[in-house]
Amino acid sequence: MSQSPFVSRPTPVTNATHLQQPSGMPVHKYGQYEAVEIPDRTWPEQRITKAPRWLSTDLRDGNQALIDPMSPARKREMFDLLVRMGYKEIEVGFPSSGETDFAFVRSIIEEGAIPDDVTISVLTQAREDLIERTVESVVGAKRATVHLYNATAPTFRRVVFRGSKDDIKQIAVDGTRLVMEYAEKLLGPETTFGYQYSPEIFTDTELDFALEVCEAVCDVWQPGPGREIILNLPATVERSTPSTHADRFEWMSRNLTRRAHVCLSVHPHNDRGTAVAAAELAIMAGADRIEGCLFGQGERTGNVDLVTLGMNLFSQGVDPQIDFSQIDEIRRTSEYCNQMEVHPRHPYAGDLVYTAFSGSHQDAIKKGFDAMEADAAAQGKTVDDIEWAVPYLPIDPKDVGRSYEAVIRVNSQSGKGGIAYVLKNDHKLDLPRRMQIEFSRIIQAKTDAEGGEVTPKEIWTVFQDEYLPNPDNAWGRIQLRSGQSTSDTDGTDTLKVEAVVDGVETVLSGSGNGPISAFFAALQAIGVDARLLDYQEHTMSEGASAQAASYIECAIDGKVLWGIGIDANTTRASLKAVVSAVNRSAR
Repeated sequence: MSQSPFVSRPTPVTNATHLQQPSGMPVHKYGQYEAVEIPDRTWPEQRITKAPRWLSTDLRDGNQALIDPMSPARKREMFDLLVRMGYKEIEVGFPSSGETDFAFVRSIIEEGAIPDDVTISVLTQAREDLIERTVESVVGAKRATVHLYNATAPTFRRVVFRGSKDDIKQIAVDGTRLVMEYAEKLLGPETTFGYQYSPEIFTDTELDFALEVCEAVCDVWQPGPGREIILNLPATVERSTPSTHADRFEWMSRNLTRRAHVCLSVHPHNDRGTAVAAAELAIMAGADRIEGCLFGQGERTGNVDLVTLGMNLFSQGVDPQIDFSQIDEIRRTSEYCNQMEVHPRHPYAGDLVYTAFSGSHQDAIKKGFDAMEADAAAQGKTVDDIEWAVPYLPIDPKDVGRSYEAVIRVNSQSGKGGIAYVLKNDHKLDLPRRMQIEFSRIIQAKTDAEGGEVTPKEIWTVFQDEYLPNPDNAWGRIQLRSGQSTSDTDGTDTLKVEAVVDGVETVLSGSGNGPISAFFAALQAIGVDARLLDYQEHTMSEGASAQAASYIECAIDGKVLWGIGIDANTTRASLKAVVSAVNRSAR
């Protein structure tokens, strides 16, 4: 059909209207990261199907970044937490940096705090006096690794050390040799000894030079069957996209000559906010181990977050081999030890991460829980035995020790689904959809008037006051006493109900094709014009003593209202529901 030429049309919006403008910031000061040429890269096709080796550096890298470094008691608390969670490699300090770290390493060895299957790691710079002190700190340990590092990046070679590539490589070689000499001199046969080397600032080091230094270190250590070396390639400062970080790991993994005897370790920091992605992609690119801290504690923007990495695996059906089942205990202990709070939006562990305020989110979550229960029942299984599939909840909060109470919280942005969820979860009341809508408007009016969040307790108080009068709050025209129903052979029910109507003891009588119909007829005698629109009921628990909840939608004197009744007797529950609606109509 043709349009009239006189019909006005809106002016089309062109992309030019929305072109971004130059920021005026000094972008000329910063160079781009170096790309890696790997035309046949394989990491994009990989999936992580098993947990990597983990090393926690909370007690070293995390601790050195604290405003108030951990006391010995807080250090021990953190160490014990890491052991309980299942970490088998723990960097416990920088013992040559001062007496505090040295004394802590000695204490956990001498007090027998280190399980036989846990390897402690200690960090040192490549100076002989520091190496000697570091090896001394682990005397008597059952399993210990010395971690030596030196900076290899061009800026450090030029500005800090003012040395050539050969000079920097020699530092690494000499340091490795000294570690071996002091281990031979100081450590007894009771210690299983390992070695780790890091070309510090790997992210800024030329790949061919990083490889050259690592190979020179391996020439000294001589890794082979039963003699592993850990080569840690730290993103000391995160410089590139996670994809380029993965390319660098694939390149190194391909070119190391003794790769079968190398544990390739990834140590991301979070300067660009992509440390978790960088760690995951590095594992896909060939890395064997991840170093990081609980909740991403560490210098500047932090080390990579071991909790998020482990829970990411869990959420994909891969066992992280670390126990996160009591996430709140882990968080509280970490907060105590670090004297720093975990953000309420922190993945998996924050106070609000399993909480929905939005009405549409709440509705989807409620429907998801209902669907899970139905699917489990259809398969003859429990909800815990079928695949998790609840919208907006990547994992079951119960699996990390959270209750369902905090999943849905109600404020001015909430809708019927969230409120209905609270009533079903806390009070076993499965409101019909139209009743959900009716009650959500009541709660919405409260939040609009008062602002803020409405707690589950407050929701229940409002619900009781609106639908369930009780002896302490006996509002309304009618209070039921008792009733008796008889059925004639022709199917007619006669009902007699003892009640208090407008403060007067009264007997209401009526007949109909069922108790509810008979009750409506009885109400006519006191001037209540009520008509049934909808009726639903369900039991609130199992067993002979279970109570029933009845929901009745009525048209009363031109108003459409819901009522609810709860009673062990289903007929009495239905009558209470009618009274609830009638009383509300006159309120």
